[in-house]
Amino acid sequence: MIDRSLRGQVRGKVVLITGGSSGIGLATAVKVAEAGAITVICGRDEQKLAEASAHIREVAGKQAVVHAYPVDIADYAQCDAFVERLIAELGGVEVLINNAGRSIRRGIESSFERFHDFERCMQLNYFGALRVTMGLLPHMIGTRSGQVINISSIGVLTNAPRFSAYVASKAALDAWTRCAASEFADMGLRFTTVNMPLVRTPMIAPTKMYQNVPTLTPDEAADMVIDALVHKPVQLATRLGIFGQVMHALAPRVAQVIMNTSFRMFPDSEAAGGAEGTRKPQQLTADQIAFQQLMRGIHF
Repeated sequence: MIDRSLRGQVRGKVVLITGGSSGIGLATAVKVAEAGAITVICGRDEQKLAEASAHIREVAGKQAVVHAYPVDIADYAQCDAFVERLIAELGGVEVLINNAGRSIRRGIESSFERFHDFERCMQLNYFGALRVTMGLLPHMIGTRSGQVINISSIGVLTNAPRFSAYVASKAALDAWTRCAASEFADMGLRFTTVNMPLVRTPMIAPTKMYQNVPTLTPDEAADMVIDALVHKPVQLATRLGIFGQVMHALAPRVAQVIMNTSFRMFPDSEAAGGAEGTRKPQQLTADQIAFQQLMRGIHF
């Protein structure tokens, strides 16, 4: 009998969560630590990692086993050293949750002189995640068990405007994941893509407009990750995300009109122009409120 509880799936197993010092990663780390996993988090800021580790132990209990590693996933050398440490100190990883990511909300027309936006997103969201994953896969192949969960975006399903750099990087990882899942389907390895809707995390903080739109909390988003960990689906997405994917497949022109409407209805943020975004949150019009309620969770 397979224990389809979180504890049954992760107790005593090494679970690595990249970007685990805040947001979705931290909320997920708390849940797996409570369930008895050997919880590993990584991030760039040592101070935030220390605070996150203390928080996990406070919530999950003193018996929680937590390891924190400072690493920049966008740096190949750091990725390789990180993987070597994990294998040497913990013997490898049985569950990998690729959560670390970079998002940029900026229209293509505003990006003609900012090619680095695309390079930075690809470096972290695709190449960095791939570097860690491929470093840890040999151990999973050797044990003929393991799961890789990639936190993707609803934007990949809806082709959200203003997020071309972010969506393209996530779409690349999604495509690689589908190929990997086909190659390792007979070897006990499972791959899951979570097309996450908009979540209130530090990543969206520069866009002040998002303070007035409906979003998931990090804890609600973590519940989606836990669902993926327990049930191991090929893909996990919201109903609106799946509807958007179907619309783009069956009626692409209609889907483009809807997305173009959102593009013209919602303005660029101060951050898109290179500013820090110090103004107060933008007050939405009645039309904007109605539209974002209809398209709840989609990036605008």
